Amino acid sequence: MTGEARRPHTGRRRNEAARRAILDVAVDLLGRPGDTPVTIDTIAAAAGVGKQTIYRWWPSKGAVLLEAMAEHAGTAIPVPDTGTLRGDLEAFLTATFRAAGERLTATVLRHSMAEAQRDPHAREQMRALIETRRRVLRGILERGRERGEVSAGSDLDLMVDQAYGVLWYRILTGHAPLDDAQAAELARALSAQAG
Repeated sequence: MTGEARRPHTGRRRNEAARRAILDVAVDLLGRPGDTPVTIDTIAAAAGVGKQTIYRWWPSKGAVLLEAMAEHAGTAIPVPDTGTLRGDLEAFLTATFRAAGERLTATVLRHSMAEAQRDPHAREQMRALIETRRRVLRGILERGRERGEVSAGSDLDLMVDQAYGVLWYRILTGHAPLDDAQAAELARALSAQAG
């Protein structure tokens, strides 16, 4: 061995700077206008890494997109505690609709859902992302039940489905916006249904 110190082999351990660059670039590429397809090759080139680096850490393009979305969803939407079910629902749904309604986020969500339909790895990650967000909303409803604002017979999972059904329907079809007014009306309807 020469006098130079060799860089230790890191194996499958992620370099955080490279990981962050890959996730940021994947989202950025999807948000660009035009019909240029986003592939592992285009993500790798834009992030300044080899595509083998991406495949070492993610099994597919869909998995990259979903990890980026999962991180964004975890940081963009705080769990409110306003003291009332309706207040908590309105705050949570407003923040959720605002985040998902951003052009870039909506584009990434549409692409991620499409990837999840054809890629089993992306499908599992999409399920995990959705389940995480469902648990948060269900927790808000359970807290309302503990305060006596949600009747014992209310189907909490159906209420969660209604909230996210509106979100996904509007993202996937694009027929109407996700905005504060719809979030407030949905919060009102769910609160009335819960009582």
